[in-house]
Amino acid sequence: MLSSFKFRLFYIACVLIPVGVLAQSSKVAAPAPVLPVPTPAQLAWHEMEMNAFVHFTTNTFTDLEWGYGDEQPAIFNPTQTDAKQWARTLKEAGFKTMILTCKHHDGFCLWPSQYTEHSIKHSPYKNGKGDIVKEASDACKQYGLKFGVYLSPWDRNRADYGTPAYLTYYRNQLKELFTHYGPVFEMWFDGANGGDGYYGGAREKRRINGATYYDWPTTLDLVRSMQPNVIFFSDAGPGVRWVGNERGVAGETNWNTISTDTLYAGKPNIEQLLNTGSADGQQWVPAEVDVSIRPGWFYHTKEDSQVKTPEQLFNIYLTSVGRGSTLLLNIPPDRRGLFHEIDVKSLQGFSAILKKEFGKNLALKAAVQADSYRGKQAAFAARNLTDGNKETYWATDDDKTTGSFTVTLPAYSTVQYVVLQEYIKLGQRVKAFTVEAWQDGAWYKVAEATTIGYKRILKFNPIKTNQIRVTITDAKACPVISNIAIY
Repeated sequence: MLSSFKFRLFYIACVLIPVGVLAQSSKVAAPAPVLPVPTPAQLAWHEMEMNAFVHFTTNTFTDLEWGYGDEQPAIFNPTQTDAKQWARTLKEAGFKTMILTCKHHDGFCLWPSQYTEHSIKHSPYKNGKGDIVKEASDACKQYGLKFGVYLSPWDRNRADYGTPAYLTYYRNQLKELFTHYGPVFEMWFDGANGGDGYYGGAREKRRINGATYYDWPTTLDLVRSMQPNVIFFSDAGPGVRWVGNERGVAGETNWNTISTDTLYAGKPNIEQLLNTGSADGQQWVPAEVDVSIRPGWFYHTKEDSQVKTPEQLFNIYLTSVGRGSTLLLNIPPDRRGLFHEIDVKSLQGFSAILKKEFGKNLALKAAVQADSYRGKQAAFAARNLTDGNKETYWATDDDKTTGSFTVTLPAYSTVQYVVLQEYIKLGQRVKAFTVEAWQDGAWYKVAEATTIGYKRILKFNPIKTNQIRVTITDAKACPVISNIAIY
């Protein structure tokens, strides 16, 4: 039998304190991660959103895309090279990283490598004393950009390509780049491996087994021993993957996850897998969308009239960053060693469109309500969606893989874009969702899509509204959404 004191406590707990207060007073655990999840370096890469490629070598002067490997170093003779112009232009346009083609398939090195004579040290540039890798790295530091390197695994100049000796050469050059030009944020290598080439005078076609020849695990471990947090790009990652095309288009369904156990750089017939990822992938390897501002990757005068317009670049932004990937846009220096004025003007126009279209987030600090939220705890409430804090999020209970929330704008506004972001530190979850706008006393569906990931941008016909409703219709686990922005 209860004592009178215990009875009073029992009465207060059960009758006088509302049930909701009791629920809120008990702590509810955060959602368990849906594995795999990104590393800190991958998270930083996601948040950059826009990076730049700089393709520059003898091809710029031979008017080729792939040099054969027999080009004379003397042909490389830019007269006004200004890596600071590159970095300044990129910084002003909103890019975060510059990745330089330190060595393309022709084997010509933009730094005075001690391991080959096929390099800038035998060109007229600065009387053989030039080092464009250093100039680019220094310019990145000055303008607050991160620096990345492209070192082609295929080398059409080397006589030892295809033998074990070439791997020693390749790794020695990586040691040069990662010890003398750091810090290096991203190492880029592609799947163009083997074929015809000069090969020290052999002038023949050589084939290698892309799955085994390069012994990539050993090479990547070597690089990590010098810079542990470097991001590796290739078809198989392991940091980020190719998107499967060079058009600037990520999959409308775009999972950050794939299984890399059978993948390797250059493996045929995997473009579709790379484009969409895999919902049940075992590794977090998000897609990087590489595309050039020109038809080619290197500068060609004949393409001056074919530079992508600001509007075209903006559409590429929507199909890359807007589908949860990062955009890697190539801007090739011309024969002077400068970004051409046409390219610069296009980048400036692209930046202006971004600022115009996404200049004011109508949803920031706006009122928002959800049909449910996790344990009725403030830590998981809908208001976290519009608070501007990337570390807070709305989440449902574990048994709910659907849910909706409604943002009420301060006033009726013309709306054309809705931006959603998952809290990917806990994994990628959403498989399908819809967006509706309130108009004339009813809800109208304005967009629907599948995956969200780090960021999803939905563009639709402009509509006048004061309410936007997002409904998660399917997910791998309880939805965890960190942000909604409306423009």
